[in-house]
Amino acid sequence: MKIGHTTAPDVLRVRTIMVNLYIVRTGTSWILIDAGLRGYAESIAAAARAFTGTSAPPSAIVLTHAHFDHVGSLAALLRRWDVPVYAHRLERPYLTGESPYPPPDPLVGGGAMALMCRLYPRSPMNISDRLLLLPEDGSIPHMDGWRWEFTPGHSAGHVALFRNADRVLIAGDAVTTTKQESALAVATQRLEMHGPPAYFTQDWHSAADSVARLAALEPEVLATGHGTPMRGQAMREELHWLADHFAEVEVPRFGRYSDQPAVTGEHGIVMLPPDPLPKVAAGVLAASVAVGLAARRSRSETRALR
Repeated sequence: MKIGHTTAPDVLRVRTIMVNLYIVRTGTSWILIDAGLRGYAESIAAAARAFTGTSAPPSAIVLTHAHFDHVGSLAALLRRWDVPVYAHRLERPYLTGESPYPPPDPLVGGGAMALMCRLYPRSPMNISDRLLLLPEDGSIPHMDGWRWEFTPGHSAGHVALFRNADRVLIAGDAVTTTKQESALAVATQRLEMHGPPAYFTQDWHSAADSVARLAALEPEVLATGHGTPMRGQAMREELHWLADHFAEVEVPRFGRYSDQPAVTGEHGIVMLPPDPLPKVAAGVLAASVAVGLAARRSRSETRALR
């Protein structure tokens, strides 16, 4: 059974239901980029053995960010492998048990995946004994020829990885190639360029800047956290179009973070905008009651006329 798909020379994509992780060969060793959903540690290790030809552990694990669907199998993998985990300093509080992520927003994006987002885990994990911070100079330890690009918005410390030699971009969730809010699009992996998953995006202004930064790299291969990798001139044109029209096609008109971002820092959540969901729910309830009363009154009047 094939459990991975070659994305570029020395880069393997492994899909865990709705999210991708990547295995990157680096000379005599390899690196794991993200850790997918929970329960996939054995599949990830098997894919690595098949792709690298060795049972040796990776030199390191690098995280684009620490949302639940990108670190789900991390704890199990760290029980298997004694290796360091690298992340941006602004992701540190979510990897040391210090702070949960800002709450997701079910009012944005549309689709079943968005509606269910309040059920998704956002509690921090604690891997303090393995965690190292990415160097501020943009280099990635154990990954010669690669650099990390700061791409906040979806999360405060989100990063993408770029290899200049062949212009391979591992974008994490800064952009996606399927509409992640839609359960149907996720199930069929319908190919279409989008911004980050809306329900977990906490800063839309930063997200727009990040998409523009990635488009400016002029990648040849775009390997995303959600959706099938894309490549070539057509992909670059779509990426530039997304960057140019991000405000009109991606930023929600209504939602918790649409006008005001969540403010976070090196210790996690600092300030959250008010949650509009209770008011929306109250409005929907009031409207339902009004419709019900109107229908009852109409039935009563109809009976009175008989």
